[in-house]
Amino acid sequence: MNPLGLTILGFPCNQFGKQEPGQRHEILPGLKYVRPGNGFVPNFLLFEKGDVNGKNEQEVYTFLKSSCPAVGEDFGPMYGRLFWEPLKISDIKWNFEKFLVGMDGKPVMRWQPTTKVSVVRADIRRYLLEQYTRDVFN
Repeated sequence: MNPLGLTILGFPCNQFGKQEPGQRHEILPGLKYVRPGNGFVPNFLLFEKGDVNGKNEQEVYTFLKSSCPAVGEDFGPMYGRLFWEPLKISDIKWNFEKFLVGMDGKPVMRWQPTTKVSVVRADIRRYLLEQYTRDVFN
């Protein structure tokens, strides 16, 4: 957690192009030595690998997706890329889709995987400023 109370959580998943095939004990070494490599060690909490879509999706994703509107118009080309059923419009479309959850535990925003980090950063800063301002003036 940083001084603003922001915590980043990572949830590995193998449902998108089978890009996370490793077992639990292989994920961190894979990040460190393969992709992105160069000794990378995440500075955020990394959970165990699980499903984010379909009949075996983790409950946290059922909650997040039911609380934040879907992003993106469609799934793009699906053959050989998406590995779950049934497909729902609210599903996570691809790796690195992001959610912002407020301090009250309610999802606030959701971003497509292609959203630039600068946009995500600006949205989070705006949200934190709104929360700070509301707390100070109420």
